[in-house]
Amino acid sequence: MATNKNTTTRDSFRSRWGFILACIGSAVGMGNIWRFPIMVSKFGGLTFLIPYVLFVVLVGSTGVIEEFALGRMAHAGPVGAFGLCTEERIGNRKIGKTIGIIPILGSLMLAIGYTVVLGWIFKYCFMGITGSLYALGTDMPAIGSAFGAIAPEAEHLNEAIRMMIREGFFGIGNGVWQLIGLVISLTIMAMGIAGGIEKANKVMMPLLFGLFVVLSIYIGFLPGSAAGYRYIFMLDPKGLLHPQVWIYAFGQAFFSLSVAGNGSIIYGSYLSEGESIPSSARNVALFDTIAALLAALVILPAMAAGGVEPSNGGPGLMFIYLVNVLNHMAGGRIVGMVFFFCVLFAGISSIVNLYEAPVAFLQETLNLHRISAVAVIGVVGALVSLVIQPWTSQWMDIVSIYICPIGALLAGIMFFWVLPRETALRAVNQGSSKPIGNWFYSLGKYVFILCSVIALVAGAKLGGIG
Repeated sequence: MATNKNTTTRDSFRSRWGFILACIGSAVGMGNIWRFPIMVSKFGGLTFLIPYVLFVVLVGSTGVIEEFALGRMAHAGPVGAFGLCTEERIGNRKIGKTIGIIPILGSLMLAIGYTVVLGWIFKYCFMGITGSLYALGTDMPAIGSAFGAIAPEAEHLNEAIRMMIREGFFGIGNGVWQLIGLVISLTIMAMGIAGGIEKANKVMMPLLFGLFVVLSIYIGFLPGSAAGYRYIFMLDPKGLLHPQVWIYAFGQAFFSLSVAGNGSIIYGSYLSEGESIPSSARNVALFDTIAALLAALVILPAMAAGGVEPSNGGPGLMFIYLVNVLNHMAGGRIVGMVFFFCVLFAGISSIVNLYEAPVAFLQETLNLHRISAVAVIGVVGALVSLVIQPWTSQWMDIVSIYICPIGALLAGIMFFWVLPRETALRAVNQGSSKPIGNWFYSLGKYVFILCSVIALVAGAKLGGIG
């Protein structure tokens, strides 16, 4: 089997749990915190959870394993991994390396969109610390205006251009705050895989889970919170027959587990050859699902306790409706501050993973020093994120509906259809005491790929399912 040449000086994770926590951090993001609770509410709790869990098992036992294996086999990101696949099949790396640029672009575009969102989160954390968030009280127009001030939207190009001329890049929305978030994230990356990303996630992920547990217990004792649990455990058997439920459930599992042909591949490239990929994938899927459930156990009962129907998704749920609910409850100032710190940890860990793929690409193709590569990508991320502020929602829709699903589909095709079967299974089973069965290959080659195609087509028609 051909291998990537530059492996001796490559940084790597120092421990199995360091790798797992970093992967959990990449997966636990906005999809878990504001998208998952809305899906649970919209489709009736268990009516959504049942197909969601089934798809988590499918994606976790195929797509996640496949992307980890691709990265570790090539000791490279998607460009090097795809190139290795086409070399194994047709003796030509250039074709695969060219195709591998697509997931790199997807990762960079998604990271840029998240940079804007991370700025919102940093601003709200600051407002939580100073008490200005709680001072908004339950005045919905005031809460909405506070969010609108940092997240302006422009319906037309001319309107956005006039806004930029009038305010300047740094004057629009939260330009300064998103740069603060970006600098902190890039600093973690500049410190390396083991010294930066692994150490940061070893702190942030346990804190995130611990704080969410504390919040869920506190909110569980609030009057009226029981209605939120009824959302979560509601089952409508007829709803399980609706195709839309299954399409949205797959989309949520697909993006929640960070299967997009970039982040999981690049983290897999830093994994020791002695570690078990199937075992690591199971842990990532398990803890990602726990994080999503914890978010639902915090947000839905909190909304119910505040007498608010949690039917609004997107940023409005977290930055407007939930703020109103938190300010309404006893100890709301502390609860709100803790909640946004949880969101902050999830945001930083996700954005670090998303920027890592293009950073590694510059290191692999241009032989740049890590700090130089981080600086180059940081400048691109800063400039573009400042420009796209008025169109953040549209930007994220394009990336989540088209770019990332295409990257994930390409990675699946490369592993299950281009890479020879024996090579693929050898890459997966390296480091495992119990080799994975042939069921994995058949399930991935046919079921996972078919579901990925359906997700891409359905996502385009439904306006996004991630």
